[in-house]
Amino acid sequence: MHYKKPNTFLLTLLISLLFTQFSFSKTAEEIDAGVDKAIEQFKQQIKGGEGFLPKVKGYLVFPRIIKAGVIVGGKYGEGALRVNDETIHYFDMSSATVGLQAGAQEYSMLIAFISDTALNNFLRSNGWEAGIDGSITVSNWGQNIDLSTISFEKPIMAFIYNAKGLMASVSVGGTKFRRISP
Repeated sequence: MHYKKPNTFLLTLLISLLFTQFSFSKTAEEIDAGVDKAIEQFKQQIKGGEGFLPKVKGYLVFPRIIKAGVIVGGKYGEGALRVNDETIHYFDMSSATVGLQAGAQEYSMLIAFISDTALNNFLRSNGWEAGIDGSITVSNWGQNIDLSTISFEKPIMAFIYNAKGLMASVSVGGTKFRRISP
């Protein structure tokens, strides 16, 4: 291969190395077990989380997202979309970035679809991308606020928890979500 820019080569190399370990997807049972555990952790760590989930139209849970980078970076995770507490589809999420960054991080993410329209738009898409196909508001949740008592104006909210490691920020802009069949 001939690359015109060194950044293109570095990006391709990092993504290849980063995601090689993910080429063997988890089984549906493994994903569901991880999602069950992540939901319990969400309820324990986010005040009012248990009362919040029954109010939303659906939620997409990624129990383990790995993000790493040195100038060129990426992230990847597998999860499940639940409606009425039942898994209806499995998804993976990934993104690549280039810029000032260094570190590695692992975290869980729950994306809550507050409105039917937001959930239906997500379900109808083939390769939904945050920031293009829809906007996700990432919440930095305080310990003293009860999530179940809040009325949300944004149609899609993301909650980051179980963070381990060190990386400057967590964002969902440019993240691609694809339906998978484990």
